[in-house]
Amino acid sequence: MASRGAQKIEDPKFKWMVLVHTLVLLGSACEVVFLKRPFLPALAGVMFVLFLAANAMRWWVIRTMGQHWNVQVVDSTRLGVVTSGPFHYVRHPNYAAVFVEMLALPLIHTAWLTATLGALAHVIVLVQRLSAEERVLLANADYRAAMGSKSRFLPGVF
Repeated sequence: MASRGAQKIEDPKFKWMVLVHTLVLLGSACEVVFLKRPFLPALAGVMFVLFLAANAMRWWVIRTMGQHWNVQVVDSTRLGVVTSGPFHYVRHPNYAAVFVEMLALPLIHTAWLTATLGALAHVIVLVQRLSAEERVLLANADYRAAMGSKSRFLPGVF
């Protein structure tokens, strides 16, 4: 992307996002094993469907972004602004999908403590990440014109 004009922006908070995601995965397993959480088929079924839907959304985002896709904060607006796919409706569909994944995965096996603490930690990290990312993206006039009036995560909300 750099060879085509994109610029990576330093994001010292990225390591915290990785840590939260890792701890949710580990915490889910540990909570089920050590706190002997019961398996509730009805809850597991609903959460599994939510988890799959969030994964489908995330892959739709990745496919739509194409050459823009990355996990770092990158100013790729020089390569154009992606407004198709889920970006037709919201600015940050990937973050919404990852949030649902991080909430649903622990609840498949009733790890409600990990789901709750993980969701809270994810919100804290996400607020900081969005601050850095939107500072870069909204500085671009084309991005601001195409995406500035759209909601962040859910159409018509926030």
